[in-house]
Amino acid sequence: MRFISETSSDSVFEQLFLIGDIPGVLWTPRGVDGPRPLIAMGHGGGQSKTAPDIVDRARRFVAECGFAVVAVDAPSHGDRPEHEEFTRIATEYEARLDTGEGLAPLIAGFQALVVRQIVPEWQTVLDAVQELSHVGIGPVGYWGVSLGCVIGVPLIAAEPRVRAAVLGLGGAEVSAETAARITVPLEFLVQWDDERVPRTQSLALFDAFASTEKTLHANPGKHGEVPAFEMDSTLRFFARHLG
Repeated sequence: MRFISETSSDSVFEQLFLIGDIPGVLWTPRGVDGPRPLIAMGHGGGQSKTAPDIVDRARRFVAECGFAVVAVDAPSHGDRPEHEEFTRIATEYEARLDTGEGLAPLIAGFQALVVRQIVPEWQTVLDAVQELSHVGIGPVGYWGVSLGCVIGVPLIAAEPRVRAAVLGLGGAEVSAETAARITVPLEFLVQWDDERVPRTQSLALFDAFASTEKTLHANPGKHGEVPAFEMDSTLRFFARHLG
């Protein structure tokens, strides 16, 4: 793990890092050592680890809860080079959304890519970050919507360290079979007028989770219009389950 830059603002310490060729960013309380809960955050499609909404959420997790937060760039995003397979699937998916062509083969290919590459990458990142004295071995939560949800479901299913999750804006791209292996407490966000993910698909995914504690948060609006007040609920949720 190699740190590229370090900055402080208010009570938040921000470190950009590389683990192999995986670029990431870690936010922690400034000047505080010892183990603490860690939130892994997955960004949306076309965004990066330092997208404004990712940074804003991360800073609130740190300042208001004392958590550590880590985010990394997905393949073909942010500071990562273009990943041929990822880019091909994403480009074809966008084109078929407009034409109504079958998406099943692309979805299956993308799920295989997530399981084969992205989940092991995230596990490597969690291993490295939790070795740091200012993060330590504490409970882990996951937050991710849209692309972050598609990546997060296989990660949560494979990673026993994740004890609670906030997901959403996902549907057919996620395997119901994989979702059925998830039993951790869950909040799931749905935009009722989502132009990208039909609500029937989102509701089907919510139904597939095996969690005994799962809450559906449905709001009017399009894909990118999740109300700001949902962040308050997210903070309370993780504080309750991660301590």
